[in-house]
Amino acid sequence: MMISKSSVMMIITFVAMMTSLVMAADSHKYKHGDNIPFYVNNVGPFSNPTETYEYYTLPYCKPEHLTHKKTKLGEILKGDSAVLSDYDLPFKVNLQDKILCEMVLTKKDIAKFKEAIDEMYYAEMIYDDLPIFSYIGASQEDKITKTTRYVLFTHLPFHVEFNDNQVIRIEIDTESLSGVELADQDELKVTLAYSATWSPRDFPFSKRMELYEDFFPKELEIHWLSIMNSFFLVISLTGFLSIIIMRVLKNDYSRYSKVDEEEEGDYQEDYGWKLIHGDVFRFPPHKSIFSALYGVGWQFITIVTGILLLALFGIFYPNNGGNMYVAGIILYALTSIISGFQSAKMYKNMGGLQWTWNIVLTATIFTVPLLCVAFLSNTVAVTWHSTVAIPILTIIEVLTIWAFVGFPLTVIGGIAGRRLSGQLEVPCRTKNFPREIPPIPWYRRLPFQMMMAGFLPFSAIYIELFYIFNSVWGHNSYTLYGILCLVFIILIIVTACITVAFTYFQLSMEDHRWWWISFINGGSTGIFIYIYSIFYYYYRSHMYGLLQTTFYFTYMFIVCYFFFIMLGTVGFFSSLIFVKRIYKNLKSD
Repeated sequence: MMISKSSVMMIITFVAMMTSLVMAADSHKYKHGDNIPFYVNNVGPFSNPTETYEYYTLPYCKPEHLTHKKTKLGEILKGDSAVLSDYDLPFKVNLQDKILCEMVLTKKDIAKFKEAIDEMYYAEMIYDDLPIFSYIGASQEDKITKTTRYVLFTHLPFHVEFNDNQVIRIEIDTESLSGVELADQDELKVTLAYSATWSPRDFPFSKRMELYEDFFPKELEIHWLSIMNSFFLVISLTGFLSIIIMRVLKNDYSRYSKVDEEEEGDYQEDYGWKLIHGDVFRFPPHKSIFSALYGVGWQFITIVTGILLLALFGIFYPNNGGNMYVAGIILYALTSIISGFQSAKMYKNMGGLQWTWNIVLTATIFTVPLLCVAFLSNTVAVTWHSTVAIPILTIIEVLTIWAFVGFPLTVIGGIAGRRLSGQLEVPCRTKNFPREIPPIPWYRRLPFQMMMAGFLPFSAIYIELFYIFNSVWGHNSYTLYGILCLVFIILIIVTACITVAFTYFQLSMEDHRWWWISFINGGSTGIFIYIYSIFYYYYRSHMYGLLQTTFYFTYMFIVCYFFFIMLGTVGFFSSLIFVKRIYKNLKSD
């Protein structure tokens, strides 16, 4: 009874968290002269979005009492570390050259600022939950003296737009920035100041985050054109491939029917996929691993579908990607029941007996690699004193969600899948002894199949990958979720079609080992995504350094592993339907 109450309380907690995602933001209404909290968040090199540090790691003058903003789970996972600053921008009050503080920079402080300016450090601030970005300084090389001049920005001119009693937008007027030159001296006295100008703007508060989408409207027409080009190309190739397979299958059925109608004296030796009808449904080796991957694949399909639906409803808006992290964690925990059910169902159909091991494997086959990657990345981040290091309390919180929600739901799903599933309905009976497999040409073996099966689905999404990478590993915001849904549907269809085609080619070679191969062929797109990530890192981005490199390649490995499992499930399931279909009405002795 106690367990059920705990489960109910946990479900209520999750419902409340999900409700918080869909609730509108606070009204944020102010009167003239009202104080609005102004936070300084992080600093870091522009080329390395993941490499962020606390604002006061640079030798800026600190407030007397550091007050940290109450950060949510998603903001913590993003690496936010907002601190209340001494900037004071009252609502609709114009300010001119207001002094923030005076500080004396030592030689060490000057060197630190110079190094930060060399690496193009920028600062992130938060005002009324709106982001503000600004470089901390600028440098210029003197061609005559061959020396570099460094300027530290000491005066920030803020421009704020408002609609009636609400803030709509805030930005820094870059043309009015001013600073002081950092010379090679033992001591430098610096005065930090700021100003503020307010102007009205007739724009709804509920859509104010759309003003931070400057990049995508310019690229929208090119984006749609590229996507439609890929769409028609992929549909044409898929349709062409489907027609060929259907015509070949029709000829196969005609040939097999003629052979069956011939008398024994006129019998000619048969060949092709019919001959392996007694082996085509022979279960693959490593049943527990296969079942676990299959179950988790269905879970991932559900998670991606849920994320896309939430995105279409406008839950995720620019510069608030933390909500997506929270939604992913919640969906992963709640959909664990799906992975447990599908895995146990498949495991029972294949005659598996080690139920406990199957459930544990299903719950950990993705979680353990993810934890290993998080541990490695977090260790590097802690060593570098970066804000992207996840606090120990947050780690405990996420692990608690998995331990008390995700894992129990996997067990419940496994029990339900074991009890509710029946026998795998197949049209052909499996023989006692496997048929010998003839020699397979190199161009029809697994490595070549993976290359071909992964390339076509990848070609359908690689244009979209560029925009997604720019959003995740750059400074652009992704908002075109309608296009993303279309690309995801195309990816699923193309993966299913190309995997079915290669499954047919394999069966035609009288090779009945299609279970694992169809899964690997379907998931091989994940390998191409990882190869593209390497290309993007070296030829499209300007990222550098151990911290950024560690985060990038380890988390891209997990993302590609995610896609491998999900698309592998799509490939196997579509092949299973296809194989059942072609053998259903086949006459065999």
